[in-house]
Amino acid sequence: MITLSSDFQSPYPAAMKGVICQWTETRLVDVAHDLPRQDVRTSAFWLREMLPYFPPAVHLAVIDPGVGTDRAAIVVRAGEHALVGPDNGVLVPAARRLGDGAIEVFQIETREGSVEGTDRTAWPPRLASSTFHGRDVFAPAAARVHEIGVDDVETDEGLHAIDSYESLAFPDPTISEGGATGTILAVDDFGNAITNVPGEYVADRFGGELSVDGESVPLRESYAAVDPGQRLVTVGSHGNVELAVNQGWGSDAFDVSSEDAVRIQCNDTRQ
Repeated sequence: MITLSSDFQSPYPAAMKGVICQWTETRLVDVAHDLPRQDVRTSAFWLREMLPYFPPAVHLAVIDPGVGTDRAAIVVRAGEHALVGPDNGVLVPAARRLGDGAIEVFQIETREGSVEGTDRTAWPPRLASSTFHGRDVFAPAAARVHEIGVDDVETDEGLHAIDSYESLAFPDPTISEGGATGTILAVDDFGNAITNVPGEYVADRFGGELSVDGESVPLRESYAAVDPGQRLVTVGSHGNVELAVNQGWGSDAFDVSSEDAVRIQCNDTRQ
């Protein structure tokens, strides 16, 4: 199986699939092609949350604002999985989770080429375009890794182990008796503002009130536990505290966006 993720929207993912289909008949699964455009950090968060639900696979992920520069193209081996994409940190959080912290990184060797007449199954891949490495580099690399097998990546002439690569880590919250200071990691398509504060911090206080940046907000186990349009704090499917509005837009209601700081304090009152 090869999964595909990008910020391409449409129709660019079709070209990547077409290249892969010239190499292999494996199953192709779209994870998402509407990841936030050129937003490496938020895309890395969603990859970390989504990819662990897949069985062993090769994961092609292209969020690449540095396309055409000297940034490397890499394959990351993480347990029984491999991730293929740009060396800008976007693959690393998901790889660490898939590999239980242990990862190996390989650089994809490339060569110059041309768009017209390019053999899409050539290896190492050709830099036929300086603006679409998803098609010309990452798609053939993902197919190549699938065909040779994740366990044998280091045997391939076009892949070379490296020790230095771009890392990306999400900040840890600061938690004390006085409360938790966290960061908004992402805002989903329902407007829920996802923090890095673990759900365990509030797990025994559902039904009560929390203070969010000095304002009292109900803590509830589901969105529908408050009236439509009302703010709430809950724990999302990712296990983190999130700021939400029932049938509304939490990030607007709490006036927060990705990377903003947020202060959460537990009150003693219960309802």
